[in-house]
Order: sequence, then C-alpha cells, then structure tokens
Amino acid sequence: MKIAIVSDLHIGYDRFRKDAHAQAAEALTMAAERADAIIIPGDIFDTRFPKPDVIAEAILIFKELLQREFGAKIIDFKGDGRVYTDKPVLAIPGTHERRTSDTEDPVDLLNLTSLLADIGMGVAVIEKDGERVAVTGISGVVEERFGEALKEHASSVVDGAFNILMFHQSLYELLPFNDSFLRMNELPEGFDLYVNGHIHSKVESTVHGKPFLIPGSTVLTQLKDGEIERKGFFVYDTKTNSYEFVHINSRSFESVKVDVDSSEEGTLLRRIEERINEAVSKHGQGCIIRIEINGNDRSVKRMGIEMQEIAKRYKDHAVIEIAKKGFENVSDDSKRAEIYSDISNISVKDLGIGILVEELKKSGYDLAIGPAELFELLSSGEKKDKVIAKIMNDLLS
Repeated sequence: MKIAIVSDLHIGYDRFRKDAHAQAAEALTMAAERADAIIIPGDIFDTRFPKPDVIAEAILIFKELLQREFGAKIIDFKGDGRVYTDKPVLAIPGTHERRTSDTEDPVDLLNLTSLLADIGMGVAVIEKDGERVAVTGISGVVEERFGEALKEHASSVVDGAFNILMFHQSLYELLPFNDSFLRMNELPEGFDLYVNGHIHSKVESTVHGKPFLIPGSTVLTQLKDGEIERKGFFVYDTKTNSYEFVHINSRSFESVKVDVDSSEEGTLLRRIEERINEAVSKHGQGCIIRIEINGNDRSVKRMGIEMQEIAKRYKDHAVIEIAKKGFENVSDDSKRAEIYSDISNISVKDLGIGILVEELKKSGYDLAIGPAELFELLSSGEKKDKVIAKIMNDLLS
C-alpha cells in the first residue's frame, strides 16, 4: 500500500494566503494521484479559530479531493470520538489547531462533515486487497503531556498490520533547547513507521531501527535556512519499505547572510543588490529573499535602515525579509544564545515556551500546571476571563 504523508498545510496563513491555499490543494491532489491513502500529521489550519472563509477554502479543497477513487478504505476505528467516512484521508489536530477547553477544533469540523477522518487519540485501520495498515494518531498536546498521551493511546500495535505512529510535537533532537521535549528514543517501540508534523522542513531519520519522517510544511512560514528546499510530501510504500519525496510548486526562497563589520557599507549594499538581482533572475518574480544582517548593534541598525529602502525598491520583484541576528541579547547565558541562533526550525512560539520554562526553573516554579501548559493558556485566543479561571483552577488543584 502507498501512503502519502502531507503535513502543515497552514490554510489561512495571512502572509502568504494564496500560497497556502494553492500549495495545500496541489499537494493533496498530487498525493491522491500517487497513493492509496493520505495521512496528515497536523496543522491543516494556521489558527485555532479560522475565519469562515478560511474554513470554506479547506472544505472546497477536501470536497474536491474526495471525488477521487482511493485504493484503500477505513475499515475500523477505535479511540476518542467517531469518524464518519471510510475514505482514507486521516488527520490529527496540530498545535495551531489545539484549544485549551473542551470545544470542537477546526479539524473536528472537517471530520463531522465526513471530509476526512480525525484520528487524534485513536487508531484507524485501512485496508487494500487484504493488506492492512494501522495508523495511531496522537493529537498535538502541550509538551509536558506528550509522554503521558503516548502511554495512554499508543501502548499497543495492531497485529497483522503495518503500524504507523503519527503525531505533532517538538522533539529534543530537532529542537534542543527545552528539556521538557521528548527524546526520540522515548517514542514507543513496535511501529513500522514514525511520522511527525510541526517541523517545517523535511527530516529523514530512524527510530528504533525504523523510518522516521517529517515532510515539512507545504507553505513557507518561518523563512529559515531549513526551508530553502522546495516544498512537498512523502509517499511511503509499505510493501517495499521505501519512500520518495514529491515536490510541489512552491514559492522560491533564498537566504543571504551579510557581515556588516567585514566590508565598507557601500560595497556591501552593492553586493546585496547583486545577490537580489541574481535571485530574481534565477527564481523569477515573487521569490522570497531573506537577508540576515550580522555585526555590532550600531552597524546592524545603520544597515537596517538602508535595507528597508532596498526592500521598498524591489517590492514589485521579490519579497525581501530583513533579519537581524539578535538572540545574543536574550540572556547572558552565551551557550543558550548559541543554541538558539543555530536552530533553523525553531518557531517564535517554541522559542517563547523555551524561555518561559527556563525562567520558571530559575525561580523555583513548582505548581500543578506545567510551564508549557501555562504558556499555552496565556497565549490562547480565548477570552481572558476564561483563561484566568482555567489557570487558577489548575494552579490550585
């Protein structure tokens, strides 16, 4: 059986709204043409509370997808909730869709309309010509509860089937800045394939001697070095235990690093413009060029002003992103600053969680609610009075 792995569609992503929609549709359409089933390890949507027009975009994409004939079908599901379709399009809610209260998330809505099967916290079995594949789904949870969720929902595998564990979490080996992140060797054994979302660049590794795959996002979001490679998805063949990465048409991205202390300003500006022109000539109109400025604070500020002018001049030809290397000032801990600056996959949210965890540890924090969950509550999109009541209840429990 061929299983397509398409992740982190981020439909509704404001900055590149059209890209997110078009590339999600293309990835899923191409996946349906190449595979017997599709699994989506989280973040179909970009926010917990997508606007109605964003939900409509997703509905149309999946409605069109289900017009196709798949080689496999869902024959069994056990877990939280219900699935309402036998079409083999299986998904879990990710961190962008996770809500702090017991309310329906946007993936639940797609599940209720039979456009996909939400298998978060459950096991779905799909079958084709007598071959069975069991997919265990673990919805995105706060990091401190991931180990607990694994023990509760991924404690066994289905006999006689090819077993896949699909989740959406940070892992320490990929984001080594927070001790609360699970290590890869802590994932349960017994699965034939491990699939994760959350990380926006492609990852190929092994866990317990079995393949571990992250396809990355289908749209550019973080503009980090790890996203320079073209976007796409994996297709895994369970009979041959082999896989391929299928590229989609995604916006081209190039990263340019500039050391303002090594050359005169005029020379650097000319060199930067040359690099921009080369990138536009190579990738075409609309490409994204991230320019990282390194140097002392005064030089960086001066160059930043000049770069804003360059970005304005090229706005009809390319998207110019100006990045300043600023993690060195986060803390006096040079080691932590070094780690942060070297992580290409880190998101602002993950960075925020890491900083909060470290600061709470220093203060001797020892309350019932974990630091990562506290961060989730404080940063949720729900009303403040509900959040405060939830925090107080958890703190005092």
